Amino acid sequence: MSAPVTVSACPLSTGEPQAPPPSPAALAYSLTLPAGPTSPRVARAAARVVLQTHGLADMMDPVVQVVAELVACAWKFAPGSEVYVSLRYRDGDVRAIVYDGHPRHTHPRLAAACDTRRRAALRVLGCVVRACEGEWGFGEAREPGGGTRMWAVVPWRGARTYAGLSVR
Repeated sequence: MSAPVTVSACPLSTGEPQAPPPSPAALAYSLTLPAGPTSPRVARAAARVVLQTHGLADMMDPVVQVVAELVACAWKFAPGSEVYVSLRYRDGDVRAIVYDGHPRHTHPRLAAACDTRRRAALRVLGCVVRACEGEWGFGEAREPGGGTRMWAVVPWRGARTYAGLSVR
């Protein structure tokens, strides 16, 4: 004879008030997207939600543009693979990093030509980041899978200026 089984339902709500929104310092998200034509749109939507949730709506315009440009570039250079996107807030800056599967060319002329094409593809990103007094770049990914790492840093003060808002 076996002991009786007790079944309990998981509570749907504890009746406690909702927690306050997370602080900007807690902003640390990453996602992997297929490298395809819808990826920039998905990345923009995710960036909007993350910034809004963490009280950084005043950084929305430049950061969303930067994320979309990085993902669009990754898709162009590594179609059909995956794109890894990381968003972090550190020391008053939003840092966006995107990895794609396009490997670094071993031949110097091919590497230079590829870098020129990537720089041209990131022309709009460069303008936005400079307007925000941030920095950006790209290079070989240090991860075991290889590929390319692209990044941009958007300072809070520069993003507010870019958006035409006063700096508090």
